[in-house]
Order: sequence, then structure tokens, then C-alpha cells
Amino acid sequence: MLSKEVQLEVNKGAMLPLMEEFYTIQGEGFHTGTAAYFIRIGGCDVGCHWCDVKESWNAELHPPTGIEQIVTNATKYSETVVITGGEPLMWDMSLLTQKLKENNRKVHIETSGAYPLTGTWDWICLSPKKNKLPTETVYDNAHELKVIIYNKHDFIFAEEQAEKVNPNAILFLQPEWSKKEEMTPLIVDYVMNNPKWRVSLQTHKYLNIP
Repeated sequence: MLSKEVQLEVNKGAMLPLMEEFYTIQGEGFHTGTAAYFIRIGGCDVGCHWCDVKESWNAELHPPTGIEQIVTNATKYSETVVITGGEPLMWDMSLLTQKLKENNRKVHIETSGAYPLTGTWDWICLSPKKNKLPTETVYDNAHELKVIIYNKHDFIFAEEQAEKVNPNAILFLQPEWSKKEEMTPLIVDYVMNNPKWRVSLQTHKYLNIP
């Protein structure tokens, strides 16, 4: 149970449930292969059955951490900082992104879009989920739409999401890791027949890095 003072700081985004932070190579989507500092914020109620970081779901497991400390750590390593989760938009991202921008960092987010957009972003990667669809603010501002393909029906979902996202968003299809042998050939064929899409792979898992 958090103290009243800490809960107030969390509510305004001055403290956030930090799960982990690490410097690595971006493994997915548009920025694949580039160095970035990742900040993983705990808490998610979207509940994807194939999520590879289920330990991030319960925010209470991850101690509230002051954003000044988070920013200090991030600025030691990289010009680009990626906020991920969990679902970071469960929390107000305004103060964290403001502090990172004050330090001249490029600030990216990976989100399901299930909550209204807060914060100031250089890049928004929207990865929508069927059981909790994105809000209009995220559809309207996403730079990248990345749809995870777990089965053939997900191609239909991908097209539905492409209709909703803004016309400037770059479109990616990515095989769910446990289904990659089955789904990757289907994605390759789909992209060749529907070239508005691009293929995304979880290259960090092939490289065995975080």
C-alpha cells in the first residue's frame, strides 16, 4: 500500500512504477537495429495471452521511482529513449517526457493505445490489441502501426486497424514469437500482395539481447 504522498506523486506522473531500464538495440518496427535506452513502466490491464513480459502487468510489484532518477539514468546512455511497458499510457507521461525533452532526448513510446495519449513524443509505435482497442488520440498521432500476427484472423484485424490509424502511419506486420515458423511465410506473402505493409521481426530475440 502506497502512502498518500507517494500515490499523489504517481497520479501526477512525478513518480512511476519502474520495472526495468536498459540500454540495447531496438529490435522491432521502424527503428530496428538502432541503439536506444528502454524504460519499462509496470502496469497493464490489456492482458494479451502471448505477452512476453507478463511480470509487468501488476504495477504494485514495481516500486514508484522519481522521474528525475529515471531521466538521469537514461541520459547517461543514449540520445533515444523508448518508454514501454506494460502499458505506459496508464500513467500520465507528461512530466517524464518533458524532462527527457529538456535533456534533448528523442522520446519514443511503445503502446497498445488503450488509454488517451499523454506526453510529448518524437515517435509513437501503436501496437493495438483486440481486447482493448486504441483511443482516437493514439490512432490520430501514431507514426507506426505494428500488428502482431498470431493466427490468420489477425490479418483481418490488421486491415481494420489500418483503416482507423492516420494516413501517415507506417504499417508493419510482425509474427508472434511462438508462432514465427508458421506465420512468417504467411506475412511475407501478404506483404508481397499488399505492399502498403512492411515486415517486422523481433530481431533482438534472434540476437539474444534484451
